[in-house]
Amino acid sequence: MAPTPALDPKLKEKAAAVRDTLAQALALHKRIAYANSLGAEAMVLTDIIWTDLPQIDVFSIDTGRLPQETYDLVDRLQRRYRRTLRVVHPDAAALEQLVARQGMNGFYDSIEARLECCRVRKIEPFRRAIRGYGAWITGVRREQSAQRAQGNPSEWDAGYGLYKLSPLLEWSEDDVWQYIRALGLPYNRLHDRQFPSIGCEPCTRAIQPGESRRAGRWWWEQAETRECGLHPNRGRPPLIPVAASA
Repeated sequence: MAPTPALDPKLKEKAAAVRDTLAQALALHKRIAYANSLGAEAMVLTDIIWTDLPQIDVFSIDTGRLPQETYDLVDRLQRRYRRTLRVVHPDAAALEQLVARQGMNGFYDSIEARLECCRVRKIEPFRRAIRGYGAWITGVRREQSAQRAQGNPSEWDAGYGLYKLSPLLEWSEDDVWQYIRALGLPYNRLHDRQFPSIGCEPCTRAIQPGESRRAGRWWWEQAETRECGLHPNRGRPPLIPVAASA
């Protein structure tokens, strides 16, 4: 087997800054949850949290429409870290009513229908999962989209009533993959098939050469609407005193 490449010193500093940022946030907020997307960025944060900051609760949302490769990844993560990932599901009655109204694939019909599907399958379970926490962690990065580029490392999330922390905001995609490869971390095998961003199976496709890294998410919509609602543009509320990642 080929030797594992060493972590670049500059990236070591970035990873240490993420640990410091989250440790400070724990001291400030006491209870923090990480909403694990199971994407490439999530592998970095999962490693840092489950290795060094086990006080942070980690959960992921199973919308009921995820690719098999994503479920396989959950198994690999749990075996590697010997931890159980908390998986949150949509409300069964609400999901049944959604399918009765829209059909199985009604989300293709309009933006409103797609957002309603996201609300039932993802947003409502997310609201339940973060109840009682002082802050939640995301893996968003500025590079990912124009909207995400406007974010802050830590900001008040008025939509959910707690603080939102984005410790990887300044990381590049190269940073993320160097970290994954240097430590031999598991990752979703769809990434090897040109799926840089992975969500529900029917709403995700591989990207083509020259397309943006998020072009495969809700590809039938315009770029400005391609979010599920977890990261709406809420302006720039007051920041909390937590250090940003380097």
